[in-house]
Amino acid sequence: MTRPTRMIALALAGGSMLAGMTAATATAHPGHDHTTPVKIRFTAVNGTAAVSCATPVTGLGTTSATAAVNDLRFSISNVRMVRANGTSVPLTLTGSRAFNATVKGERTTLIDLENGRGSCAAEGDRRMNAAISGTVPVGRYVGVRMYMGVPFTLNHTDLLTGPRALDSAAMAWSWQSGRKFSKIELGDPAGPGGTWSSRTFMFHLGSTGCIGDPATGATVDCAKSNRTAIRLAAFDPATQKVAIDLGALTAGNDVTVNRAGAPGCMSGPTDPECGPVFAALGLGWATDGSGTGMPLRGGATQTLFRAIPR
Repeated sequence: MTRPTRMIALALAGGSMLAGMTAATATAHPGHDHTTPVKIRFTAVNGTAAVSCATPVTGLGTTSATAAVNDLRFSISNVRMVRANGTSVPLTLTGSRAFNATVKGERTTLIDLENGRGSCAAEGDRRMNAAISGTVPVGRYVGVRMYMGVPFTLNHTDLLTGPRALDSAAMAWSWQSGRKFSKIELGDPAGPGGTWSSRTFMFHLGSTGCIGDPATGATVDCAKSNRTAIRLAAFDPATQKVAIDLGALTAGNDVTVNRAGAPGCMSGPTDPECGPVFAALGLGWATDGSGTGMPLRGGATQTLFRAIPR
């Protein structure tokens, strides 16, 4: 283990012990790189149980339904590592360009937890990416901040000429002139002959109320950006990973029934399934209009993501 790596490992371990301490500052030495690598791993869970394309997920939603995972992808952007004194620094991305893009200071990574097999064979592909890799200045860090979504300047770009990380047709949202921030899809494990009245429950998050076609050079403007702020006050990438909880995502809905609108929630401002979903995201919905990536008025925060042991 190199000295910079050892420094950040020691600093990150036991985040609660660092409460009240100020961030350490690296001493400059000519010819030396004063950054250290960070790798933030992601996983999918239902409560405490692991989730994958290989096995149906049990106990989802208001009826404790069993569902197959058909797709599980989402974008995480502008990660910042947080010091004990509350200041933060951006994570400079170093991962593959197939999943990472940095343009004019905006940074986004596609997290792809499906493998194109099992129940994900129809919707998914074999490419996977379960981590965000990057570097930060050597120092003490106790938490992390990021958001689920694609930065505005990268979102409304040409699918064919944009960065490789944003060229997935599956993640394109042409009717809103942007990208799907998430493509999480659950289905009846018995297929077309099953018992669900709605065969699928889809969670497609994206900006809504958008006007202007970037293909014609028009300026795009969206009424709701719908980017979900994720703030983990105590997070150590050496011992923890970030979990997305499908139990929290579906907690307020019967995933087997579509009451109105799209099957599941596709960010529609009148779709009744979106109310509980947006509550889990910590985003405003319908007439609230506060889908800016900030907590709801009154202090509500997202429950979809949390830190768990690696």
